[in-house]
Amino acid sequence: MSGVDHLHELLGLPAVDFQSGAKDGSRPAADAAAWRVFVEPYEDEDRTWEEEFAAFLDEVDPAAVRALIIGQWGESYEEKSSYPIGLVIAAAERLTSLEAVFVGDLMVEEAEISWIEQSDVTALLHAFPALVELGVRGGAELAFPATRHERLRSLTIETGGLPVQVVQGVLDSELPALERLDLWLGVSAYGGDTDVADLAPLLSGTRFPALRHLGLRNSEVENEIAAAVASAPLVARLHTLDLSCGTLGDEGAAALLEGQPLTHLEVLDLHHHFLTEPMERRITESLEPHGVRVDLSERCKPWGDRGAAGRYVTVSE
Repeated sequence: MSGVDHLHELLGLPAVDFQSGAKDGSRPAADAAAWRVFVEPYEDEDRTWEEEFAAFLDEVDPAAVRALIIGQWGESYEEKSSYPIGLVIAAAERLTSLEAVFVGDLMVEEAEISWIEQSDVTALLHAFPALVELGVRGGAELAFPATRHERLRSLTIETGGLPVQVVQGVLDSELPALERLDLWLGVSAYGGDTDVADLAPLLSGTRFPALRHLGLRNSEVENEIAAAVASAPLVARLHTLDLSCGTLGDEGAAALLEGQPLTHLEVLDLHHHFLTEPMERRITESLEPHGVRVDLSERCKPWGDRGAAGRYVTVSE
């Protein structure tokens, strides 16, 4: 299943498509938008992402650009993201205010999430020491070797299947300012071979001292994750916990309620779930009186008559 759309914002700035040759005065200020640079290879086969990005640097003041969204860079299931990433890094001396980058802002009409060919995205962290947000969509060929970055506050990795090597690289990284971590773990059929044991360094609370938002989303083992989270030391210092978009059922929800108190949370996001109505009531009655905002939208039904085996995540292929 696929359920991703183009970004609507990045770094709190509205996403704006860059169109080369636009009339003067028709664009927002360079620092007032998250600029999405893309090409449509089937409509304009002669226009490359390199040419479009060069036009962007010429027509929008690069020294004022704060947020950049890398959209379709060609036939993205054939060309790795190292191609646009390399061009962005080459322009680092011009992009002196860049604070946020998202790599792979493609919808299903452009490429299934499993088709997006990624690369070593930590190259952006090395090139831009002032970066505070990094987002990635697509897990194929994705690499995240352990790195150190002093200022990164938000890391999002959206996949239909997140390789365990990427998770290990993230968790082995030194990111002292990281406040938000969102990992779409996906399914094994599309490369998602991370299991709960691999998350132990994160859940122990020994990593990322500033972390306040944790998303372990879109997983086919969401019940097992919920059970691990229920006793995880990390949870005590979180403000928001997101276990949405996966296969969570009553067994996982019960483990959450029977574990450590969650009444300190501001938000518990469980949308797209397989809970029964009685379990939904148990959760809301346990948490909402304490001011926790609980998202239980999108109750799903398993496929066919397969019960738990028929549960599905929001995004896989």
